[in-house]
Amino acid sequence: MDFGKPAGVLLADGERGIAFKIFQSPLFLLLIGVAIQIAAIALGTQIRVFVDPANDSPALLLVVMVVCAMALGAHWVFNRYIDASPHNDVQGKGAVQEIGAGIVFGFLLFSFITGIVWAMGGYEPGELIGWHTIWQMLATFALAPGVMEEILFRGLLFRYVERLAGSWIALAVSGALFGLAHYANPNGGVVPAVAIAIEAGIMLGAVYMLTRRLWAAMGVHMAWNFTQGWVFGLPVSGIDDPGLISAKLVGPDWLTGGAFGLEASVVAMVVATVAGLVLLQMAHKKGRFVAFPNWKSAWRNGWPQN
Repeated sequence: MDFGKPAGVLLADGERGIAFKIFQSPLFLLLIGVAIQIAAIALGTQIRVFVDPANDSPALLLVVMVVCAMALGAHWVFNRYIDASPHNDVQGKGAVQEIGAGIVFGFLLFSFITGIVWAMGGYEPGELIGWHTIWQMLATFALAPGVMEEILFRGLLFRYVERLAGSWIALAVSGALFGLAHYANPNGGVVPAVAIAIEAGIMLGAVYMLTRRLWAAMGVHMAWNFTQGWVFGLPVSGIDDPGLISAKLVGPDWLTGGAFGLEASVVAMVVATVAGLVLLQMAHKKGRFVAFPNWKSAWRNGWPQN
């Protein structure tokens, strides 16, 4: 066995024994991928602790960029050398264009949501705080969750649940767990978790299905967080750190999302979910849906490639 070859080439060598089939089963690959990401993120966290950059300094952004590069590198190696699928969802060609498109989409989408709430009297912008808050917002609210959460929830969880049980179940499972991950956030709870599961779970899953790469989903995620937190000065998933301006939400919780922020509002749920459904329709037209596989046949002949 030539360990210099990628797993896809090794598969072509005819080494399809029982051990290889277990190793290439979706649940096993999911566990391996998550373990690799946890190790990469843990190592990156130690780098941040060692450097200990100030929250209002560009050094924080540089450190988080290094940590995210480690997570992306680990995922690339996992795709290239462990998963036998020939598809790598963090290949570099076209990455800049896809990230850019995702950023524009995420910015416009959340600006539209804020504009609706503003027009209904639920958003009140305040005083200018200053540009110095941009570094923490870019690093810890945009870049870090945009990269790491998308690798975990779309690049691993969605991808391998989809191979195991098809696209619809993958959307439901990854969305539900994505919402659950926000349950314990400050000012979180059942309503915010359900809102995140539906609006973001469907939308980000649809972006991933449409492109079959992580770049656009990362761009949407980063821009969504940055736009609400820094541009409009609103809480990001319940965490209320200073942005470019001070702002407050007034009115009933169904309109504003309460202390959790606009992500838990009816407006965000409707707008983002509709956007996600439109993207799902586009993915369906492009033939990007994976049907529920015949497990016996998949075990014998290989799982669906996505």
